[in-house]
Amino acid sequence: MRASGTFKVADFTPAPVPSPAIETAVPVGLATMNKQYEGEVVGRSATLFTAAFDQSTGTGTYVAMESFEGELQGQSGAFNFAHSATTLGEGRQSDFFIIVPGSGTGELVGITGAGGIAVDPDGTHRIWFDYDLGQ
Repeated sequence: MRASGTFKVADFTPAPVPSPAIETAVPVGLATMNKQYEGEVVGRSATLFTAAFDQSTGTGTYVAMESFEGELQGQSGAFNFAHSATTLGEGRQSDFFIIVPGSGTGELVGITGAGGIAVDPDGTHRIWFDYDLGQ
């Protein structure tokens, strides 16, 4: 099954990077995020977000682990998903997106699958899950 929607970042809070830090040409950052979802994906998520990113060139890579609570096409519950991508100034590449097996609750128990994130030219953030509930 596929569920798609849009999301907005409701909160992005930088956090200190645990030591010992190692200096590289691209600094590593850590943050927590909260997102709100609309569409066939309705709900909220809490995210642990890490990135090595050069603001001046828009080049870098992020890795995120999200805990989602809400509904996919009307079925409610919670689950975790992980995703990452690389940017080289514009666009995304080397995308990775997976639903964490065994993390589903409620009507989403048994959820497995993958998905993706895209950002429209106007800044709209889109998400989709290609998933199976194993029923």
